[in-house]
Amino acid sequence: MMNVILLGPPGAGKGTQARILVDGRGMVQLSTGDMLRAAKDSGTPLGQKVAGVMARGELVTDEIVIGLIEEHLREQTDAPGFIFDGFPRTLAQADALGLLLSRLGRRLDAVIVMEVDDTALVERITARSTCGSCGEVYNDQTKPIPADGKCSNCGGTEFKRRADDNEESLRTRLLAYYKETSPLIGYYHAKGDLFRVDGLGEIDEVSAAIGKVLDNL
Repeated sequence: MMNVILLGPPGAGKGTQARILVDGRGMVQLSTGDMLRAAKDSGTPLGQKVAGVMARGELVTDEIVIGLIEEHLREQTDAPGFIFDGFPRTLAQADALGLLLSRLGRRLDAVIVMEVDDTALVERITARSTCGSCGEVYNDQTKPIPADGKCSNCGGTEFKRRADDNEESLRTRLLAYYKETSPLIGYYHAKGDLFRVDGLGEIDEVSAAIGKVLDNL
């Protein structure tokens, strides 16, 4: 069973590459946001705790997120691997995830950082839109919405642009990433778990680079 973290700044394409791994390798994507939404509606003791925290407008603690991750790891024992999406974001979270995997007799196989140039990233993101049905990502320059107005993945016809996909907001998000999350690059490099790929290539090129890393583990 393979455990992988995809790292990179907002807009680097982590979600797109995670979906490719899910579709191509059968891996399970553990998205923090998706897990929290599912837990809130589940009615389980942990789910009720999540619902209460969210109802009060409070931040969900690392302890709760680790608990949700542990539930999924224990329940989906037949999965060929897991992709951690949106977690860890901080060094404390990285330590907590490492302890959890160790307790379950598992290990982290690879941390793949998708490296990008900030200027090119801003240009990419300000031209980005997504399918309102399946989340497929399009770009005005590199991958425009099909001429027939239908998503090539699901056939949906509603497309959205994030309100914060503008240069000012993106640079604020990049600053937060470099401040809080980029220290993980040094952390995992020191552990020998870090692999780097060019995140600004075409989707297929980035996917091939990630696949090469995983195939050589």
